[in-house]
Formats: sequence, structure tokens, C-alpha cells
Amino acid sequence: MKFKSVDQTKFDLVSLGEVMLRLDPGEGRIRTAREFKVWEGGGEYNVARGLRKCFEMRTAIVTSLVDNEIGRLVEDLILTGGVSTEFIQWVEFDQVGRSARNGLNFTERGFGLRGGVGVSDRGHTAVSQLKPGMIDWQHLFGNLGVRVFHTGGIFARLSDSTPAVILEAMHAAKETGTLISYDFNYRPSLWAGLGGKAKAQEISKQIAPLVDIMIGGVDDFSQSLGIEIADPTFENMVPAVVAQYPNLQLVATTKRDLKSASQNSYSAIAWRKDDGFVTSSLNLEVEVLDRVGAGDSFVSALIYCLLKEMPLQTALDYGVAHGALTMTTPGDNSMATLADVQAVITGGSAAIKR
Repeated sequence: MKFKSVDQTKFDLVSLGEVMLRLDPGEGRIRTAREFKVWEGGGEYNVARGLRKCFEMRTAIVTSLVDNEIGRLVEDLILTGGVSTEFIQWVEFDQVGRSARNGLNFTERGFGLRGGVGVSDRGHTAVSQLKPGMIDWQHLFGNLGVRVFHTGGIFARLSDSTPAVILEAMHAAKETGTLISYDFNYRPSLWAGLGGKAKAQEISKQIAPLVDIMIGGVDDFSQSLGIEIADPTFENMVPAVVAQYPNLQLVATTKRDLKSASQNSYSAIAWRKDDGFVTSSLNLEVEVLDRVGAGDSFVSALIYCLLKEMPLQTALDYGVAHGALTMTTPGDNSMATLADVQAVITGGSAAIKR
């Protein structure tokens, strides 16, 4: 995999996606909450934030927000994470939110027998109204320079126009030698009422031929790409995917065994052209505080290691460690440091540090 060099680029990674305001009832439930903590989050954005905050890489987010107090709160949270905000498209507030609004995501964590719950309130958001021609991709990829462009299936189904924005961005990235990362993140609730699985496959089959690094599991491939095989394991599915999309250089996924909402085992597996199948050496038993964003943290660590030209198994171990650490803190985003990640990989103790 040939990434553009650091001195050729302003950014190591740029993500395209929605950034929502997450309202978190803590240990309680949404339906009985009397107060919420707020965080920012979004599947594509979380990768950029993790890569910047934990791994100190240069990242930016391409998104759109309504210019009101909620939008500026989201901006402030993004700035706290160190992600560049220079590509936020600001939309004028009509004082009501009839024409455009900022997305909200109410999320409770779950515990033991009670699974987590997410309730999105994201209809008619500013970012869902992005259309081709609104972003100067040539300036971003050609003049400024980007090593990895990342987006995913959540942004792809925000509206009828967002898939066209993805394709426009990917073609511009290809023309300038920027590698493309795509996380399917197939969620039936997003596609319901908007064409369902058939529409997901129509869009995904246009995007997949442009992708270099594909993130997804067996369900993502069957639901989003319509690939069905008799024995649907990752090891059996990937050859079928790669045969159909030979442009793919790497395919990766996490493996999660849920014993309860509070206890998961966590590992990863990937395929790369030069390596074949590689499994993480880590298979962690994780006591979960908040599982949201763990997959995005896996991706950020994986991309960090790829950019640093580390072996693939090392990249998977960093991804597993970072994803697991993210499950031990509240919010969508990692609160880990690089030293924390390395300590998990080397079997460091969870004893208090004084």
C-alpha cells in the first residue's frame, strides 16, 4: 500500500460524515433521564478524532452544521478533539430548524442483561443536504494533500444526495493518489423507508470499486454488497468479495463475542494482498462501560499503523487495544493515549498509577 508522504500532504486523514451531539443519560435510561452529559460523535468523524487525539496524526472533518448555539457547541467539542474544522460548511439558521438542523443522538449504554439503546434525531440535518459541487475536493486532495480519505455507510444513507457526494470525493481522491478507506457500518434503521437493503446494495456496488481499505464483517458484505455464500465466515466471504472487487488492498473486521452488555471478548482479523489472512494476537476480555465507538477506534489505530508501515498483525493488535480501551470510558470517542494502547498490547497491569 503506497501512501503519499508526510511532506506532500497537510493531512494524514480526512473524514467525510455527520457529527452529532450525543446526549448521554449516564448509568440511567433515556426515558427516565432528568439530565444528560453531552459528547460529539459520528461513525466517520470518530476515526479522525481517534487518530488525532490518541495517535497525534493530522486530521480534519468534512461536514456541515447549522450556525446556531448547538452547532457551535459541536464545533467546540470537535476543537477539543484537535480535529481541523476548516472544512465545516456552515448553514444559516432560520430560527426554527425548518430548512436545516443539527443532529442529536440519544444513547444509553446498557448494562448486564440490558443492551444499549440509541435513538437518533437526525432528519433534515445540514450535512444530509450536502450535494456534489459544494466541496472543493480538488483543493483539498490536490493542493493541500491528504494521505487517507475515510467515509462510510452511515453518511451514505443520510439522504439521496450523500452517496453522490461520496463518489465525487472518491474520484477526486483517486486522481491525486489518496488512498480510500470505507466502513460499511450497515444499519437497517438508517435504510428503512429509504429503499432498504436493495438501495444499500445499489449504492454500495458503486462505491466498492473505488475503495482501497474496506472495513466490514460478513453481514456488511451480504447486506450491502449482496454477496451470499454457503458458509458465511469472514475467511470464506473475503475471497468472494475480492474476486468481485480486485481493487481492494485490505479488508478488516473486529470479532466481538457478547457475553452481556457489560462483558465482551474482542479481537480482529484482516486480509491483505501481500499477507493473506492475519489474526490479531490479542483476544481481550473487556468489561464494558460504553461500547459505542469501539469499532471506529479500531479503524483509527489500524490506519495509524498502516501509515507507520507496521506489520499487519501489529496494526490489528493496536486496533484491538484501542477499541477495547474506548469501551472502558463514556462517550463515542477514545480517551486513551498511545502509551495506554501500548501497555495493553504488552500486557500491562490495570493497577492504579500514582
